[in-house]
Amino acid sequence: MIKKIFSLVIFILIINVASAQKKSIIYHKNWIDLNKNGRMDVYENPNAKIEDRIQDLLSQMTVDEKTNQLATLYGYKRVLEDSIPMPGWKNEIWKDGIANIDEFNNGIIRSSKSFSNFATFPFSKHADVVNITQKWFIEETRLGIPVDFTNEGIHGLNHTKATPLPAPIGIGSTWNKALVLKAGEIVGREAKALGYTNVYAPILDLPRDPRWGRVLECYSEDPFLTTELGKQMVLGIQSQGVASTLKHFAVYSVPKGGRDGMARTDPHVSPRELHELFLYPFKRIIKEAYPMGIMSSYNDYDGVPVTGSHYFLTELLREKFGFTGYVVSDSRAVEYLETKHHVSATYKDAIKQVIDAGLNVRTNFSPPKDFILPLRELVNEGRISQEILNSRVADVLRVKFQLGLFDVPYVDANTADKIVGADKNQDFVLDIQKQSLVLLKNAALTKDGKKLLPIDKSAIKNILVTGPLAMETNYANSRYGPNQLINTSVLQGIQNYLGNSVKVNYAKGCDVIDATWPESEIIYTPLTEKEKSDIDKAVEEAKKNDIIIAVLGEDDDLTGESKSRTSLELPGRQQQLLQALYATGKPVVLVLINGQPLTINWANRYIPSILEAWFPAQLGGKAIAETLFGDYNPGGKLSITFPKTTGQIELNFPFKPGSQANQQSSGDNGYGNTRVNGALYPFGYGLSYTIFEYSNLTVTPLAQKTQGEIMITVNVKNTGKIMGDEVVQLYISDKVSSVTVYESQLRGFERVNLQPGQTKTVTFKIGAKDLEMLDKNMNWTVEPGDFEVRIGASSEDIKLKQTFAVVE
Repeated sequence: MIKKIFSLVIFILIINVASAQKKSIIYHKNWIDLNKNGRMDVYENPNAKIEDRIQDLLSQMTVDEKTNQLATLYGYKRVLEDSIPMPGWKNEIWKDGIANIDEFNNGIIRSSKSFSNFATFPFSKHADVVNITQKWFIEETRLGIPVDFTNEGIHGLNHTKATPLPAPIGIGSTWNKALVLKAGEIVGREAKALGYTNVYAPILDLPRDPRWGRVLECYSEDPFLTTELGKQMVLGIQSQGVASTLKHFAVYSVPKGGRDGMARTDPHVSPRELHELFLYPFKRIIKEAYPMGIMSSYNDYDGVPVTGSHYFLTELLREKFGFTGYVVSDSRAVEYLETKHHVSATYKDAIKQVIDAGLNVRTNFSPPKDFILPLRELVNEGRISQEILNSRVADVLRVKFQLGLFDVPYVDANTADKIVGADKNQDFVLDIQKQSLVLLKNAALTKDGKKLLPIDKSAIKNILVTGPLAMETNYANSRYGPNQLINTSVLQGIQNYLGNSVKVNYAKGCDVIDATWPESEIIYTPLTEKEKSDIDKAVEEAKKNDIIIAVLGEDDDLTGESKSRTSLELPGRQQQLLQALYATGKPVVLVLINGQPLTINWANRYIPSILEAWFPAQLGGKAIAETLFGDYNPGGKLSITFPKTTGQIELNFPFKPGSQANQQSSGDNGYGNTRVNGALYPFGYGLSYTIFEYSNLTVTPLAQKTQGEIMITVNVKNTGKIMGDEVVQLYISDKVSSVTVYESQLRGFERVNLQPGQTKTVTFKIGAKDLEMLDKNMNWTVEPGDFEVRIGASSEDIKLKQTFAVVE
């Protein structure tokens, strides 16, 4: 090992000496002689127009150099065997350049497994290695085309010890645009300091089926909420001089039956639903925030794989939405045309389909030559035209020019250690974690109306923290976020918070799952002797304590990518544990750790207080403790509907009139009481330790033309005794339309902080884009007629209403 490190150090020194020798030759004031010809070409001129620079560079590129700009090279521990450039690179296919290097020395191997070496941490060393690698491409390739260093970023930047974010479903539950903008700025700032130039975030998928494993990676089931938060993430990331790549385009999140893994196909989505729901976030964010990247998805739509669809990648994305960046495939999406969708007889055929359709860059966990060599054959055989090839390459080059990589290809490594790291952003990490918490239930325990939460620590002497997730923290480590952080469990958070003031006891109670799970969800198996014993021990311990905190739900092994579920019940023996704890007669608080809605009907009926924490990040335990004991008042709202049973799926928001209506047992069309009705918790739902009052709704004007604006104001007052946040939600209902539209649509929201007795006026502005719909001919239009403004604390808890008219 020492010998290897010594060899690497020597090689770095050699590279640096060689770079110093070339510096006087190619590095000039304000420009770089990238093609080493001794003069400033147009593509090397920082003052030339980007399109002129692109055309000049294309005119100098060979087919080999062009095709190399259409493939990803996965980084060290993925495909690359070297963490820095080595002499053998001159014999590799990337000697002619490469589009991007993905996840380069970021500390992730696969899944949530991590690695460490001199190039991952300290942060300045990573920036050094990125610079060394970029120098190799600048100085050792013929045209000196720089590399786009890409990396994941949905849970925070996907790098060792970077700043973590809660799972995106938790971020969605904050309903806080300013907070998400700041999160994006942190992700972008850390990426830039480390040398990454493109962040694969945010995810704009709508998880309309809660069984789908990747619910936790999405902001919301609702297109408007997803758009508003996703837009802020893009703006935040790109404000730091790095690209944001949206994913997954398109209709990826609703595979048949919510199945993930090797499925991910056959979304049953109508054309109208496709545009009004699933494409809505992409269209608006492309037009309003100008992201530089798009990731195409695995799935098909109406029988055509999206990554091979000219309609999706060219007609929609570029011609209608105006996207000008480059499209990178999700890993294996190209290969799936042959191996999964069976729309091509050979891989070479699949390559032709995706390039013709509009794909720019292929990504897979295999060497880039697997794609580049057959692509070159297709070009040389004339099956892919030079015109199409040049167009696809131009999109990649455009992003690199926009990022300034041709002019300032290197980063200041000395700043990385000062900028990057969870320790630099602890206040923010705790704040966003607390704002993601949702209070689902808080019932009164006594006749005077006193509720269980917040817990008065001065009134208790002993507290039991129990459940399989009380000490677990694996949910805080994401394949798509930071790694190698010291995470705080719920038990640790409570222990640290209470110190010696209250005795904190612990009993696990049960494992997250039982031995035969998931089969045990459909075929009951009796508890083993050990399972009985574990529950009995927890119960005996519970009897000695004043209050019980049960931490239940899912861990990282139960939900996530390729981990869809068939049931949404508490897994394993957790339900039996919860019922046994309740039977002690001691007050029970349920803390949920989970990545998707759970059908906790029994808990909702019998457990007095329930706090939804989703998959917290590093300081989750601290945030939960401060919330349980009243230092923080939860104000998050659900960004996804909780059904009562999987038999109700799909049950989500928005929905068409009558599509989620209750089944009557009498009256018109009442044929029997055969069905469970309604959501367990509706979209937008969330409680608080205080009370809010809505008043004085104004809508101005009450009649407006189709392209005019409507101003809406409402007063919100904190009538309780403690400070709190309320998320004021604006819904619009089109009363009569030429086609059936959604019963109600979210069109505005603001999270406001209010002191006791304080009143704030919240203002919304509604324009044509908020009222438009697809007519019978699938044209976007605003139809004249009456619209109802609905102001509320959730999609069902509507406080105030007012009608206005749109006129010709």
